[in-house]
Amino acid sequence: DGTYDVDYDDGEKERGVQAELIKSLDGGGGGGASASGFREGEKVEARYRGKARYYPGRIRSDNRDGTYDVDYDDGEKERGVQAELIKSLDGGGGVSSSSSSSGFREG
Repeated sequence: DGTYDVDYDDGEKERGVQAELIKSLDGGGGGGASASGFREGEKVEARYRGKARYYPGRIRSDNRDGTYDVDYDDGEKERGVQAELIKSLDGGGGVSSSSSSSGFREG
């Protein structure tokens, strides 16, 4: 039904948690794209300083906390850009809410 049962590290348990409320802390194990789909060097557009307009650039680094450092084409640099403010231009990465698989696994 698209929900998961979660066993927390402190011993608490929760049933029926929706996938969009869960964030994986596991590195995903196999290189390539991170959990949100952006890779270092990937061409993207990002909302500089969270403003409305998207600007072209590249992912400089994945901070592994849901944020990325972006080097913009105009020479500007920004650290800690949230994944929600970035969209891929390479076609294949990026955040997608229409994914058929959540990527979570039992364990």
